[in-house]
Amino acid sequence: MDRSRNAAQSPQRLCNDRLADHTPPAGAGSYDRAELTPGVVHIGVGGFHRAHQEVYFDELAERGFTDWGVVGVGLHSRSLKEALEPQDLLYTVVERGQAGDEVRVVGSLDAYLYAPEDPEAVFAALADERIRLVTLTVTGAGYHVEPSSSAFDAEAEDVKADLERPDHPTTFFGYLVEGLDRRRRAGMRPFTVLSCDNVPCNGRVAQAAVVSFARLRDPELADWIDEHVAFPSSMVDRITPTTTDEDTDFLQREFGVVDRWPVVTERFRQWIVEDAFCNERPPLDRVGVQFVADVGPYELMKKRLLNGGHAALAYLGYLAGYRSTDEAMADPVFHRFLTQLMDDEITPLLPDVPGIDLDEYQRVLLLRLANPKIKDELQRLARRGASKVANYLLPSIAEAEAAQRPHDLLILAVAGWVRYLRGVDFEGAEIAIEDAHKDRLQPLARADGDTPSSLPAERSIFGDLADDEGFAERLGEALSLLEQRGPRGAIEAWLTPSEAVAA
Repeated sequence: MDRSRNAAQSPQRLCNDRLADHTPPAGAGSYDRAELTPGVVHIGVGGFHRAHQEVYFDELAERGFTDWGVVGVGLHSRSLKEALEPQDLLYTVVERGQAGDEVRVVGSLDAYLYAPEDPEAVFAALADERIRLVTLTVTGAGYHVEPSSSAFDAEAEDVKADLERPDHPTTFFGYLVEGLDRRRRAGMRPFTVLSCDNVPCNGRVAQAAVVSFARLRDPELADWIDEHVAFPSSMVDRITPTTTDEDTDFLQREFGVVDRWPVVTERFRQWIVEDAFCNERPPLDRVGVQFVADVGPYELMKKRLLNGGHAALAYLGYLAGYRSTDEAMADPVFHRFLTQLMDDEITPLLPDVPGIDLDEYQRVLLLRLANPKIKDELQRLARRGASKVANYLLPSIAEAEAAQRPHDLLILAVAGWVRYLRGVDFEGAEIAIEDAHKDRLQPLARADGDTPSSLPAERSIFGDLADDEGFAERLGEALSLLEQRGPRGAIEAWLTPSEAVAA
């Protein structure tokens, strides 16, 4: 649906009986939902999953593949269950582009289980032989795995609690291990576990979490999982801001759809999946998913350009007074900053990515970030800054130093994070910092003043750069410039090296 409704049309609430009232011949209105059968369990049904993976499965159903319906599982909040069940688990995805808006009613969510209320229902779904795939969006913290080493935190409180009460777990791996054990004992094939989280080598991390937890519970079960269960990696991409009341009102006003919890997203989407399954593979390639032998180059491209660009924009843009990506990108100084950051400092370090023109990818990315209809909040992008800086900015700096390539703009982006971490903007207003490492890192950021010494020495964040005196000195120069000129002035000076030296 790519046009607004007739102004005289009365708004219609979503439900199966009224699908024909407000959907075009696409999405949930184009197939019989009664024919859906479950093939997937998804754990962590948030806005991103509903805007991304669920749309692909809806498109499969639209093409006649109705045996890949999705059973959604929520671990921490029943709010989505309360919103979606009264509308028969239907919801709308509003794709907003500068050329127009498009609305799709998604119907592939076949059931929704709130795990704390009925864990047995989740176990039963996982043990259902029709389930061939389990997908995950549980955020990085949910794995309790250190990505670079795959070390599992067996001392975490929820891990110990799940070992004591395996019949009522709180973690995703607590549910998966029990579900896999039931399948093993019944002589059934296991399901494939596919992480869709923005975690480096997410397949390996998911495997480490599941196998490590299983080993604490039953070594024989852990060996079986390690041998028989596939954990492919994947790369997912679709900018999906948090839904607001304004989004809900817009949907009702412009399209006549009453939805308790719609999802607003961009037109662009991408899903790259490692072709490694232990059970039947869904025919997602029919709807645009790329199955590849190695996700690594695609993941690196996205981490360095999109996620790195987000981090660079988030801290400096917020400190400059902007509150969304489109606002910052509308400023020619910030647009030039991000363009040159990608052109000169990030893209030259990337390997070839099969099937991808990096120049075109970068051009499209800049347009996506500047989309005025997708007001992605900078403060949302600034969350968990310690891990984002460590994963998305610092690796480019380390590689640039090793290759003796320019990286001043990357250093300025890191300086933006350090200044943001202090928790007070240039007008003296408090910044709400959302970071698990805040209590440890914020005092270091505040104590360092304009010339950081202790914070860059934090090896858990900076790695080998913690021993690099030249890096610390350059970071100090960038912070000093930020204090003297503010973010916009510092960017302008940093884009012109002679001015930065004179400052």
